[in-house]
Amino acid sequence: MPSTPTAPIDAVIFDCDGTLVDSEPLAAEAMLAAAVELGMSPRVSQDISAFEGQSMGASLLILEERLGRPLPPDFLPRLRERMAGVFRARLKEIPGALAMLGCLRPRCCVASNGPREKIELVLGITGLLPYFQGRVFSADEVGSYKPEPGLFLHAAGAMGAAPQHCVVVEDSLAGLRAGLAAGMRVYAYRPLHALPDELRGRVTLLERLSDLCAEAWNK
Repeated sequence: MPSTPTAPIDAVIFDCDGTLVDSEPLAAEAMLAAAVELGMSPRVSQDISAFEGQSMGASLLILEERLGRPLPPDFLPRLRERMAGVFRARLKEIPGALAMLGCLRPRCCVASNGPREKIELVLGITGLLPYFQGRVFSADEVGSYKPEPGLFLHAAGAMGAAPQHCVVVEDSLAGLRAGLAAGMRVYAYRPLHALPDELRGRVTLLERLSDLCAEAWNK
């Protein structure tokens, strides 16, 4: 069952992209630029909303559908390299992320659908990685992807925290659903899409990351 607002919190589990680092627009931009080079219409490529909050696998399927043919075998490694270059040049933390991490009392970790190499790259670029050393969890390694709860349950277990004493901070619907399915208290940081009826009233909307510092469980 989801924790109650008064339950003590022993661990805070963060998503990475769109929650701690502002990487999603840059990643979508790099992906679509690569697709245009393969022949996708620039007009079609301007719509990045379909890629927001998606796993890489799902995004590649969308690209193939728009292109009307399979992507080249080397597309993904070349795309990863391209994204890394964009991140190193332009990536920034989500406003207030660093200050927020400095004020949180419970232990924190990151649980992301992305690969470990990419998670640690973007956290390192933005100066956030020291707050998560040894506490980065990738769905690739766990074998469970949001909206399944397995990744969050694995992270909680590794942190030595019961699910009902964990907070999840997410921006995607898949992540919000995963947190609820794991029985955790869930915060929606400026969610990418309007909350469907099934989620309204079950998650706490978060306008600023700094608002976490004022929560009763952080006292």
